Amino acid sequence: MSHLPEPVRPPTAAGVVQLPDGTHVYGDHLPAGFGGPQVVHQHIHQAPPDRTVQRIALGSGVGAGAVAAGVYFGPLLVAALTAIAANLAMLAFLAVGLGWGVHTVVKAVGGPDGATAAKNIAKARKRR
Repeated sequence: MSHLPEPVRPPTAAGVVQLPDGTHVYGDHLPAGFGGPQVVHQHIHQAPPDRTVQRIALGSGVGAGAVAAGVYFGPLLVAALTAIAANLAMLAFLAVGLGWGVHTVVKAVGGPDGATAAKNIAKARKRR
């Protein structure tokens, strides 16, 4: 009994207890129904994890492997879609920048014919 340190907090039962098989355990780690009433510490403020989708899937006959695959591949799918969206946003930004650059260059390089054409287009838009 001397090889076990004394617990820091006082246990619910008496200190270190010797079980019938000869092993020593702390009194607060005894199995239920072994020497006195069992004290249950229930943390009501902590919500259990939501397993509704898994329960519905398992109840409808889907195997545990399919549920595990959903749990594993669900976040991967979200990550892949996010990466695709980021790539498309970058390509859109690049297209806008290149379009603006081409427009600016064409406008700067264009001679009087380009300016006349731009004025005619502007007048045609106003007439509508």
